[in-house]
Amino acid sequence: MSGYRRIDPVERAHLRDERGFSPPVHRYAVPPELDDLVCRFWVPVWSLPPGESTVQRVLQYPVCQLVVGSDRAAVTGPTTGLATQHLSGSGWVVGAMLQPAAGSMLLGGPVSAATNEVVPLETSALTGVDELVAGVRRLVGPAPADHARHQQACALLGRALLDLGPVDEEGLLVNRVVRHVEREPGVVRVSQVCAAFGLSERTLQRLLARRVGLSPKWLIQRRRLHEAAERLRSGALSGRHGALADVAADLGYADQAHFTRDFRAVTGTTPGAFAAEPRPAD
Repeated sequence: MSGYRRIDPVERAHLRDERGFSPPVHRYAVPPELDDLVCRFWVPVWSLPPGESTVQRVLQYPVCQLVVGSDRAAVTGPTTGLATQHLSGSGWVVGAMLQPAAGSMLLGGPVSAATNEVVPLETSALTGVDELVAGVRRLVGPAPADHARHQQACALLGRALLDLGPVDEEGLLVNRVVRHVEREPGVVRVSQVCAAFGLSERTLQRLLARRVGLSPKWLIQRRRLHEAAERLRSGALSGRHGALADVAADLGYADQAHFTRDFRAVTGTTPGAFAAEPRPAD
């Protein structure tokens, strides 16, 4: 299963719970034939003592997720705010973080209809859903921490997604647009995205509504918040006078107050409080 090799990218989106806890999340790369459809696969596995629970917080990327677990199988649409998941007992999930192009292919329609929604997998455009879900559960259920089983389950999801067909030209374009915003920290205005791709603002808005379910402004704000969370939890700001103002300026905010409002509106906490949260080693 070399095409599904284990990876451990820096996960800017995952904020942990208020105690700094996060269950193990095993991540796997995609083979070349899936590059236009899937960003990566991820498999969280948890086992909490009786009576204990955790609420995991995620600043999600602008994509849909295909998830199959021991008790659910769904497509989760992009979440405009902070995504939260309550975990207790023991469990696991095999997930595919899709490329922006793949959401509408999997849903069979505009992604805007699934924004902030969870769609049962059986209503998606996939064929053979019952067999797919049963196959993933047979593989992972008996040994949720087994990496070889994870890879085989990821391969099952990958083959099912390939059956959706090749990505169309519009899908390839939206992949490039989202990648550009995520990788270019100098992009702080929608007009910059329009200029980079020769699109009017109205055309860009319609494209992202169909294929991503979000606005161009949202893409830019979320990239900034991902960068902010990464810097705040790194510990590099400790003891530095004016450090939060520096972060705000580096991310293109007019002032620290604007940055603080954006961060608190989405995460529910201030940048300073987030930086002070416990950060135990993975």
